[in-house]
Order: sequence, then C-alpha cells, then structure tokens
Amino acid sequence: MTIIQVWFDDGRIYIRTESGSVHSRPLEAFPALLEATPAQRAKYEIGFLGDDIHWEDIDEDIHVSSFLETAEPDAENNIARIFKRFPQLNVSEMARTIGIDKSLLSRYIYGIKKPSAQREKTIIEAIRSLGKEMASI
Repeated sequence: MTIIQVWFDDGRIYIRTESGSVHSRPLEAFPALLEATPAQRAKYEIGFLGDDIHWEDIDEDIHVSSFLETAEPDAENNIARIFKRFPQLNVSEMARTIGIDKSLLSRYIYGIKKPSAQREKTIIEAIRSLGKEMASI
C-alpha cells in the first residue's frame, strides 16, 4: 500500500493510498502528533517507498500498517480516568518519576496500550505518593 496523501480533521489523521482507499486513526493513537501544533503536523514527508510518514520536528514515524488496525483506542481505563480527573498532572514528570518513557505513559492514558496490573499499580502508587508529599506542605 502506497500513501499518496495525508491530512488531519476532527482529531484524526487520514491517509489516501494509491488505490484510492482512505484510512484514518484518532490522534490519540499517536501522542506525539496529538501534542504537536497544526504547523508541526503539516510538516511531514512520505517515505521513499510510500509506506511511511515521517515528522522530523517531532521525531515521529508512522507506518501504513498502523492505519490497518481496526480497534479504536479505549480511554476508559483507570490510568486515563486519573489523568482526566487531575489534568494538572504533568505526564512527562510522572513518566520520569515512574521510570518509563513519556510516550508509553501517554499510550496508557489514551487507551492505545493497556498497562499490566503491576505497571498500573506502580503508576497509581507514584500518583498517591505525590499526593501525600503535597499534603505534607
């Protein structure tokens, strides 16, 4: 499948292939794109073989196979609920505190990836520890 066009609309990224088919995914599936500005999103390159898209400024690459996934993100998980309830939580700092990559934590928050029971427990414990530390001030 060769990508010939890329565009964004209503919180989604779309591609058109040389066969004329259109595929899309929610931006939550790609946290770097979700957080990027419209200008950053617009500055992409389709790869030489036409099967990937690259954004130099935000260091993001997406292969055409990512658009073939049928499951939409499920952001109704414990981690997502916590970050929705407390939007002042800094994802980057929480990821650093927990010792995981920010993009991985973002994938948990947006329902792209499901954390293991142990990872979920670690994340919740880190948030509770932050709460206790704040309460002691």
